Amino acid sequence: MSLSDKLVADMKEAMKAKDKVRLATIRMVRAAQKEAEIDRHKELNDEELMEIIVHQVKMRRDALPEYVKANRADTVQQLQEEIKVLKGYLPEQLNEDEIRNLIRETIEHTGATGPQDMGKVMKDLMPGLKGRADGKLINQLVKEML
Repeated sequence: MSLSDKLVADMKEAMKAKDKVRLATIRMVRAAQKEAEIDRHKELNDEELMEIIVHQVKMRRDALPEYVKANRADTVQQLQEEIKVLKGYLPEQLNEDEIRNLIRETIEHTGATGPQDMGKVMKDLMPGLKGRADGKLINQLVKEML
């Protein structure tokens, strides 16, 4: 079952269960999917759809501190619930130790010696970690290890 089909099936389930947060979140992802399909003039494959979901998670994570600062507990809770729903469609996230091991291997593989080689390491590392780890965390760990 493709990721798109899974979203449709889950949306139907959420409708039947009257799960408003899950339903609204899936609808937002499907709207972003449709927009991207119209822009690209083609149907998205699972990898492209996963990029959209990662972007949706990132948008919500970036918005969280602002709502916390504004003392909007209701919106913070809703965003956290939406992130939880979205993470269900992403592959299992790697922990920090696993990311560090992959970075170490990539540094050895690319022969990077210092911060000036960060681009080389990131270019080699990111395709394998797409959707499996937060880009900011990866960037921070690469800087730290170089």
